[in-house]
Amino acid sequence: MMLTLGLFVFQLQTVPYQSLQRDVDYRWPANNRIGLRPLPQFLGVNEEKITLSGVLMPEITGGRLSLMTLNLMAEEGKAWPLLEGSGTIYGMFVVNSVSETHTEHFSNGAARRIEFTLTLTRVDESLAAMFGDMKAQADGLLNQAGGLTGQLGGLL
Repeated sequence: MMLTLGLFVFQLQTVPYQSLQRDVDYRWPANNRIGLRPLPQFLGVNEEKITLSGVLMPEITGGRLSLMTLNLMAEEGKAWPLLEGSGTIYGMFVVNSVSETHTEHFSNGAARRIEFTLTLTRVDESLAAMFGDMKAQADGLLNQAGGLTGQLGGLL
């Protein structure tokens, strides 16, 4: 597994991308000052985009159906978790665009070669916001487990 977007797995049989480009923009507007240089002020992260691109050879890799699945995910308008096979969690992403170029066709018109570009945009605030306060979640689970232990003790 190379990467997953929701339940869609990027691998040799589906959509093996050849490049992953990640762009993160930060906001630094400048305030003009009299007689001095403008003073930039950090306002936070602006946009994070990931672009996957590559070439599919439907005889060997995934093809039209795999790309159609990505298009259907995009049409749902939902955010999907993006996880790399190495364990990296990128966050929650929406599909902005799916671009395809079909070339070198069979006699029935099916493409032997499909070049694709998939653009994703991050929509969650941060990994901490996505997962919440882990300590609060753990404390809640421990409290629930303690309550269940008390209930089970009364049944025995």
